[in-house]
This record gives sequence, structure tokens and C-alpha cells, in this order.
Amino acid sequence: MDDKLIEEVKKAISVMKQGGVILYPTDTIWGIGCDATNSEAVAKIFEIKHRAESKSMIVLVDSLSRAQNYVNQLPDIAWDLVDIADKPLTIIYDGAKNLAHNLIAEDGSIAIRVTSESFSNELCRRFAKPIVSTSANISGNNAPHIFSEIDKEILNAVDYVVNFRRDDNNPSSPSSIIKLGVNGAVKVIR
Repeated sequence: MDDKLIEEVKKAISVMKQGGVILYPTDTIWGIGCDATNSEAVAKIFEIKHRAESKSMIVLVDSLSRAQNYVNQLPDIAWDLVDIADKPLTIIYDGAKNLAHNLIAEDGSIAIRVTSESFSNELCRRFAKPIVSTSANISGNNAPHIFSEIDKEILNAVDYVVNFRRDDNNPSSPSSIIKLGVNGAVKVIR
């Protein structure tokens, strides 16, 4: 593991442990993140994005095993879907638990993605909790596809901007999103 990556992971974790908000690279687009179990930190993200709290956000984890701690029941099909996905896949699960109350959707669901990208996976693994991952834009504006497209207002509002992959100019896209019912029903959202 690259020393620079590890150093940035440690800095980001330190900020999140203090209730701070980070801007970081993910397996999709750059994300605004925080400790997904800290309702005050989650509220800061809604404020930064000028986003209504009724709009839910995604959380990242390093493995489906970890995701099991944050939903009442992980449908068996989730394991297969994550294994066969050929691009980042966010799954909405019913019965969210052990997360910030203002992160859980009105219907009790939560959107979780297992990240395989080096930085965000290591960050999730070492933090050992889910991390909010919402696009680094003001609500209603286009999501940035590369770091240089991130609005200055976002850059100035977060507590820490990760210094990793900032010069990566390969445009990225948001994940696919599906909703899984406890009975295994699958609904494609995006």
C-alpha cells in the first residue's frame, strides 16, 4: 500500500472522528463524506450541499460483511449482485439500523455501496464504519466528473480535502442503483 495513500487515509479518519466532513475520491465521482453514524456531521453535509434532509444519501463500506451491521436483513441475492457487478453498484436496503437518524430515508431504507477503489476502500476498512458518499456538488447542480470541476464553495466548506487522485482526469460516472426488497425483489433505480 502506497505511503501517501495511507497518510491521507489517516488524516481523513482523524477529521471524521472529530465530526468533520471530508472531500474524497471514491470508486465513482468525488464525494463529500463523514461518519455515517454521526447525525451532526450528516447535518453538515446537507448544509454544505444546500440539500433537503428528506433526500437520502449513499454510504460506502469496504465489504458486504460490514454492511450487515447497518441493515436488519441483508438479502442473500446481495452477495451475488455485488460479486457480478461490472461497475460500481449501490443497493438500497430496507430496515436501516445503527446509522445517523437523518441519513435514513423516510421509508427506513439506506443506500449502501461496497467500494473497491483503493483509497475509499482503505478509508472504509480502517475507519471500520460506513462513510457518507454524496456527490461533491451543490444540490441541483451537475455532479463533477473530475476534481478540477468541483465548485469552490464545496472546497471551502468541507473540513478536509484529500490530497490523492486530484490530477486524475479520467471522467467518472455515478454508480448504478437498485433497490432490494427483503423478499429478494429487485427494482432498478438508475
